[in-house]
Amino acid sequence: MKYPVLIPNIFNFPFTYESDIDLKVGDYVYVPFRKSKITGVVWDTFEKTNNKNFQIKKILKKLEIKPLKKETMAFLNWFSEYNLVPKGMCLKLHLISGNVITNYEDENYSHFSKQKFVNKFTLSSDQRKTLNEISKINNKFRVHLLQGTTGSGKTIVYFEHIKQLLEKGQQAMILLPEIGLTAEFENKFEEFFGFRAAVWHSRVTPKKKKIIWSGISSGKINVIIGARSSLFLPFKNLGIIVVDEEHDQSFKQDEGVVYNARDMAIARANFENIPINLVSAVPSIETFANIKKKKYAVSRLTKRYKDANLPSYEIIDLNKNKLDKQSWISSETLKKVNNHLKKNDQVLFFINRRGFAPYAFCKKCLNVFSCPNCSINLVYHKHKNKLLCHYCGFQSQLSRNCKKGETCNFIFIGPGVERISEEVKLKFPNKKISIFSSDTMNKKSSKKKLDDIVKGEIDILIGTQLISKGFHFPKLNCIIILDIDLNSNGHDLRTAEKNLQLYHQLSGRAGRAGKPAMVYFQTYNLNQTIINQITNPDPFIFLENELKLREKNNLPPYERFVSLILTSSNEKNLENESRNFKKMLSQYLKDKILGPVNAPIYRVRRKYRQRLLIRSKKGSNIQKRLSEILIRYKLPKEIKLTVDVDPITFN
Repeated sequence: MKYPVLIPNIFNFPFTYESDIDLKVGDYVYVPFRKSKITGVVWDTFEKTNNKNFQIKKILKKLEIKPLKKETMAFLNWFSEYNLVPKGMCLKLHLISGNVITNYEDENYSHFSKQKFVNKFTLSSDQRKTLNEISKINNKFRVHLLQGTTGSGKTIVYFEHIKQLLEKGQQAMILLPEIGLTAEFENKFEEFFGFRAAVWHSRVTPKKKKIIWSGISSGKINVIIGARSSLFLPFKNLGIIVVDEEHDQSFKQDEGVVYNARDMAIARANFENIPINLVSAVPSIETFANIKKKKYAVSRLTKRYKDANLPSYEIIDLNKNKLDKQSWISSETLKKVNNHLKKNDQVLFFINRRGFAPYAFCKKCLNVFSCPNCSINLVYHKHKNKLLCHYCGFQSQLSRNCKKGETCNFIFIGPGVERISEEVKLKFPNKKISIFSSDTMNKKSSKKKLDDIVKGEIDILIGTQLISKGFHFPKLNCIIILDIDLNSNGHDLRTAEKNLQLYHQLSGRAGRAGKPAMVYFQTYNLNQTIINQITNPDPFIFLENELKLREKNNLPPYERFVSLILTSSNEKNLENESRNFKKMLSQYLKDKILGPVNAPIYRVRRKYRQRLLIRSKKGSNIQKRLSEILIRYKLPKEIKLTVDVDPITFN
């Protein structure tokens, strides 16, 4: 008998195999493919071909694991069509790169076993009311936003909701935007539930991934805490999805298979016919628009847990408080910090730049050092004494031969966390100081560092935006924002929205234990609009105005954008092919097509990049029409096309 088998590869269709075994749609099978053997899945449709004489190979064996559920298969088919990704690549996301999945002994799952729940936490009346709202519908699809000011106890509310569903024998998936959040979140989860959740992200070992995959499929694991790729796991009885910090841009996968994990989580919940909770202090503009349309429900927690006060705000005017040469912190700011340190407050200096300085400049030959592979500047990291590219990872020693025949005499332009750390150490030599960024917090020592911060053993933190993402530091009561001027400009249509979300989250780290807290904006720009937006406790006011601007200018979410990026190592061929590609698109699409233009970061990893942008009306099914065109149009092999549906950045 003939069967269609989808394999985890770049093909958008299943291959036809034959077998004497009685197989059903969703069965996992082992098949020969080219010169290798690989795991595939019996799919729901046969490949379309005009070749009636192709050789049909035999299925080697059926794997004795639970079949892929029809709901998950429907989700993968939809995912492929929406994001214009070959179905085989979607299956690859599901299958852990095509490895055979085996069953594991129960002893591998003992620490994931669900315990009898013990109530250690008491909900406030507001939290109880919100819990009742989000748990009204527990057996069918609905999207519910849980919006609450930072420190209002949103996590405990949705933990209680998850507990209700676990008691009914269902599974839960919690999506987090950053790997760095998982360790602290794991501890919080175990403290509440009394057992461990399985953690899933790119740094989990292949062996452990296989154990977790099998445990989710068999129902031996109840809860996954994970990054984007958790979406493709084979849950036996998924009952709830939670997307924490739903606004966070880290949910966008922008390399390889491009997709937005928040939007795909909503789609998976729809196919599974289960509820999904989106959680945020400042929701995305898309989520807010869907609330306005009544497509999503919303519950709001406006008070902090145990009625802790939100921080107060103060502007430090750099026009009046001049910075000393090679200094980034004003004397007025230092006075404020000293006052807080005397009260044993923990202090955070915030600057959203890694490394020591974003530019290295030779004052002899006037050369600004840029990456040889990418069209961006190299960032100087002093603790490594190297120039680094944050895109391709290129590293270079600082010693350079000057174009004038001498050794370069470097000037470092602009501050990063390392530079601020040096200045802070000079000003406060007796204080314990620590940098909090992706360079320092993705190491084995980061758990101890987090514990030290929570215990108050670190006096002063210097942090990037990573510190804004859900951490609870009870002694942090003073935040100095050093770079609001650097983040307020730009041509990204989401700049204002991103800044609102970042600074709301950031200020929410302060005063969480009830002690009075302050956020200081050190700035040259006395335009109150930006700071008023950030400090207003109700972000919905900003989102309402932003939505009106988007509607007026036909911008997302009122139009669908599809970004098409062509890359090649041959600059001239790329320019010619990009123009030809646009001509082809213009023949078949009535939508507005902008470009081709050089991408803002024109060269990445030695590949040149041209960008086209399609602006299409919502509901016009641009993906289906574009898919049909892409089948007809054959790009040269040396040119790669990346399709980004609903782009959130334009680099």
